[in-house]
Amino acid sequence: MYVRDHMSPDPIVVAPDDTLRKAHQLIKDHGLRRFPVVEEGRLVGIVTDRDVRQADISSAILQERRYVDYILDRIQVGGIMTSNPITVGPGTSIRKAAGLILENKIGGLPVVDDGRLVGIITETDLIKALITMLDG
Repeated sequence: MYVRDHMSPDPIVVAPDDTLRKAHQLIKDHGLRRFPVVEEGRLVGIVTDRDVRQADISSAILQERRYVDYILDRIQVGGIMTSNPITVGPGTSIRKAAGLILENKIGGLPVVDDGRLVGIITETDLIKALITMLDG
């Protein structure tokens, strides 16, 4: 079993210069927990709902709620993302992808082929693969 068989192709992405407001809205609208950050078709990072929450509830915002809109429109994804995330290729085994997720305590891995983002594989995708195997 390979990543290509269980990944989510064409994930929703953000750009490094997108604002915290946009990331926050994507989380709300799509219920997703992570977004690859892409610049000119190349993966440059990953941003999670946790990254967004931590930026959103910074001490400055907690002390001065009147600055919320200002902050949401000024903080860019590039400033809160994890650069150079761990990735896998479409031909990576499900076992290897699961091991990387477990070992690194992360919720998902961007899937990259020849430097281009082609998908994402998450804990949920791996659980679905496990169910498929058990039902086999």
